Amino acid sequence: MLSSLVASRCAHVVSAIAATERKLQAPHGNKLVDLMQPDSKKAAAIDSCTREMELSDRNACDVELLCVGGFSPLEGFMNEAEYESVVQTMRLTSGLLFGLPVVLDTDNESIKVGDKILLTYNGQKLATVEIDSKWQPNKPIEAMKCYGTTSIEHPAVQMISMERGKYYMGGKVQGLELPKRVFPCATPRDVRASLPEGVDVVAFQCRNPIHRAHYELFTRALHADNVRPESVCLVHPTCGPTQDDDIPGIVRYRTYEVLKEEVANPYLRWAYLPYSMHMAGPREAIQHMIIRKNYGCTHFIIGRDMAGCKSTITGEDFYGAYDAQDTAKQHAQELGMQTVPSLNITYTEEKGYVTADVAAAENLHQLKLSGTKFRQMLRGGEDIPEWFAFKSVVSVLRESIAQAN
Repeated sequence: MLSSLVASRCAHVVSAIAATERKLQAPHGNKLVDLMQPDSKKAAAIDSCTREMELSDRNACDVELLCVGGFSPLEGFMNEAEYESVVQTMRLTSGLLFGLPVVLDTDNESIKVGDKILLTYNGQKLATVEIDSKWQPNKPIEAMKCYGTTSIEHPAVQMISMERGKYYMGGKVQGLELPKRVFPCATPRDVRASLPEGVDVVAFQCRNPIHRAHYELFTRALHADNVRPESVCLVHPTCGPTQDDDIPGIVRYRTYEVLKEEVANPYLRWAYLPYSMHMAGPREAIQHMIIRKNYGCTHFIIGRDMAGCKSTITGEDFYGAYDAQDTAKQHAQELGMQTVPSLNITYTEEKGYVTADVAAAENLHQLKLSGTKFRQMLRGGEDIPEWFAFKSVVSVLRESIAQAN
């Protein structure tokens, strides 16, 4: 049974959701964009197109976030001026902060300014875009400014140089339908409707299955000094394309769903983000904060080396351990978002999960299991210690391994 305190907080959440007047975090730029067209206008929008273009997985994520307002205040793909401004200054031409460029790419020489293109994805007609800008970007400058390196060892540098086309294009977008995904991605408006009114909403971003240490981290974040009582945490994993060796989105989604049922924590909200990771460290931290602000969050948990990556040759990190945290803190007030540092959590035989400083001060015996060792144990069918991973999550991962074999 829930304690009287838990029951009271649950009642507060329920009554808040039922409220008609919502007092939630203002979206970025103070306007939650919605580019989806009413049914009565969709046929005319399609008929007005002169070209058709099939989207990549990454571009489809961008189209979806544009259409539902995840990239508010953008109303389409950035034109050349907006692109250059974001690359050079991390700001839109209006002066508003924005972490990374959002552009449509092509190798098609014949597309020209003024063309209206029907954007398709896996047989769906997702959106239209009216091209108002087409240019050949300086990708080495984009790489250095946005990712801090021009080395193709960096996954985003590899992406812009080897996956993206020769040209970038900008233009206003009209949404027709959202991608049919194996995992549902609630829109910012949907998520906002599920949030309690007038309380802090702490966002937890991840791109991997959630283990015990992660769970301890984001539930403890609700008690951080700068988080008010009665707060909730939005567990908001990215389920779009990430790094090649990451667990597939559908498998990650299944682990989240079973964990949601297992913990049944009334202080948590769960939603999934159709976002394509860039592993851009500090710039990505800003991008994630802006997106989560649009989904109604007031706080963002930011970990050591957030969205970082390593050289595949030297093994060296592309970013400093605290670069993302420092950049986020520097811009937090301007963004209207507060940061919650990710605690360094460790498991001890004597006291279970504690912070690393407590473990050191009390000379507690720490148990550790590396990600590599965990994956080896999974593949080998060995028992996974429950202090490390949830049984429900392990079951899904074992099933996916069996299916792959």
